[in-house]
Amino acid sequence: MKNLWLSRALLGLGTVFAVASAAPAQPPRAQPPQPPQQWKMAAPLPKAIGEIEAATVAGKIYVLSGLDNRPGVVAPVGYNWVYDPATNTWSDRKPMPVPAHHIMVATANDKIYVFGGFVRPPSILAWQPINRSWEYDPAKDSWTELAPMPTPRGAGTAVEVGGKIYVIGGARSNNPDDRGAPIPVGSADQLVVGTVEEYDPATNQWRSRTAMPTARNHFFAGAANGKIYAIDGPIGTVFVAKSDVIDLVEVYDPATDHWAYASRAPTTRGDVTGDSHNGLLYVAGGEFQDFERKMTFWAVEVFNPATGAWSTLPHMQVARHGFAAAFIGNNLHVMGGGFQSDGMPGVDPTTATHEVIDLAGE
Repeated sequence: MKNLWLSRALLGLGTVFAVASAAPAQPPRAQPPQPPQQWKMAAPLPKAIGEIEAATVAGKIYVLSGLDNRPGVVAPVGYNWVYDPATNTWSDRKPMPVPAHHIMVATANDKIYVFGGFVRPPSILAWQPINRSWEYDPAKDSWTELAPMPTPRGAGTAVEVGGKIYVIGGARSNNPDDRGAPIPVGSADQLVVGTVEEYDPATNQWRSRTAMPTARNHFFAGAANGKIYAIDGPIGTVFVAKSDVIDLVEVYDPATDHWAYASRAPTTRGDVTGDSHNGLLYVAGGEFQDFERKMTFWAVEVFNPATGAWSTLPHMQVARHGFAAAFIGNNLHVMGGGFQSDGMPGVDPTTATHEVIDLAGE
């Protein structure tokens, strides 16, 4: 019996040694997790400024307009800067013929179209909505005035679909006899609108379309799969105010001239900025105020209209509102804006910082 037990023990040890000798000398090492996409700093704007818009043409970003919101100033500027990603540099281009802030911008046929906005009247501290329209040709660095927009307004959004440009929402004067009358800063004498007007660059003509169901301003709108999605924004006033922002997403079909409910955004915020890319809508930044908080956002949320799903990107390094955003290829750029919600006495929170995130593979 003792010899039998010893034989079995030796047989077991031999099996262990055989398995051990057949095993690899070192187990394969686990691959380290790949770092997620991160925002990186790029060349800053030539000047710290907010309430700007961006457009991409021929692989370069053009940043336009701006509001000099220093205490006691509150005046529009007509900046026109171009960013070249090949050299990571900014250059001056021919400024806007009529400086205005909260303009509405879209691109078509390698041209940039600028609509409306607010100017500063000569005698009072006010935002005055205008209806002037312009075409900027980056190849010639030249501006051409177009047929005026039917409704003077600012702080709306312009989106190109199918060769037509749709100027949506915003705010104008509430004066029934003069929609372009000045709106004193902080005044309630204004009207937030859902107005939709379609511009045809081929004919230089306008026509009215069905209004957006929820009038709003300082919102983001972008195109995906031939439709336009309006996201977030204030509904009560064009000036930043307490608790009047929404998370509503509405969709417009230019083919049928019809609006419908689409979704709710994850975050309620106003003065958001973003861009569309590969059928997705990227919504970034923004601001919010109530009696307890006065703040900006650094969140970046992505809406997929095909599935109705929302996802998030890494947040920006600088929380901001009133900034410009644009894609070059798979790179999303955000530039300028204010790192704190406006309206605090003696404070100018504007920044020139410029961030970029590479979304290749998203």
